[in-house]
Amino acid sequence: MSSAVEPIQTLAVKLSMLPGIGSKTAVRLAYHILEMPEESARELARAIENAREKVHFCSVCGNYTDAELCSVCADPTRTGELVCVVENARDITAMEKMREFHGRYHVLGGVISPMDGIGPGDIRIKELQTRIAEEGITEVIIATNPDVEGEATATYISRLLKPFGVRVTRIAHGIPIGGNLEYVDEMTLYKAIEGRREL
Repeated sequence: MSSAVEPIQTLAVKLSMLPGIGSKTAVRLAYHILEMPEESARELARAIENAREKVHFCSVCGNYTDAELCSVCADPTRTGELVCVVENARDITAMEKMREFHGRYHVLGGVISPMDGIGPGDIRIKELQTRIAEEGITEVIIATNPDVEGEATATYISRLLKPFGVRVTRIAHGIPIGGNLEYVDEMTLYKAIEGRREL
């Protein structure tokens, strides 16, 4: 890449910062962008800027939205008694693909990970407690990833919520250990929700 023009090198370096994009793929993408019609390249740049400017977190659940409330929180047909707790907003997209969950969500914004310096106060657990106290929630499904941090977070939250008198369940382990919700197929997610268990 040393013989490439500096702006191409810079573009490739920036593209390689994306997950799953290695240096060779980044170079190919950089050249592909240069070979696109100029207006298409500008539209791509505008789409990135537009998303960064307009998309933010829902004030209730923490999902991605370009309005005050996300589409799930704003949907009056969703039951407010059932809340599914996920690690990240992108996990909601994975859950919604199965089209079988009709409750609402709560995004933690991460998991408890002492090795990374992330404690309970660094994720949205207090906001979950507030929602349980104010919204009439009767069941909380914990759908954190089935890895060490996800399991530790699920256990911590279940203990914290017991005094509230809500049913706390954990999605079944149809999801492989070390897997991410983002990459799991709809049927596996459906079976995981269907086979959830009390914590």
